[in-house]
Amino acid sequence: MNTLTLLPFIVLIGAMFLMTRSAKRKQQAAAQMRNEMQPGTGVRTIGGMYATVKEVSEETVLLDAAPGVHLIFAKNSIGAVLSDDEYNRIVHGIDPDLKDDDAAVVPDDASSLTGADESADAADDKIVDLGKKDADAQDTTAGEPTAADAAEPKKTDGESDAK
Repeated sequence: MNTLTLLPFIVLIGAMFLMTRSAKRKQQAAAQMRNEMQPGTGVRTIGGMYATVKEVSEETVLLDAAPGVHLIFAKNSIGAVLSDDEYNRIVHGIDPDLKDDDAAVVPDDASSLTGADESADAADDKIVDLGKKDADAQDTTAGEPTAADAAEPKKTDGESDAK
């Protein structure tokens, strides 16, 4: 046989060997991570649920998902063991890098951004005239034509509304 015909087979066997080797490494790292779990650590399951480890047995893990909610999972269903800082950041929203003293104060409304000294009550007391007639005035003179109506000619059915 020619060595050129064997070259594709050799390359294929080498690629398969490298892929299985990297997969074995990943499986060993995941098994080591699962074996290092201790009660009190935060975990994420392969389904995406975050919980705290309550007990670890040989094949299963007892998780505390919420106060009073205990779940039994297989060890293989643990996707990641999280550090305390990461677990608190994700589950409780506590970021250890940000301190309350250094945090920027964000106003609840835009009044502090405008620089106006008027209060909201003073702004509500102003009457804005939009050029509309009062409903009471229209009701009392409903049958009588006004001066504005007399100055404007009445439209017939043939005329369009646009001027």
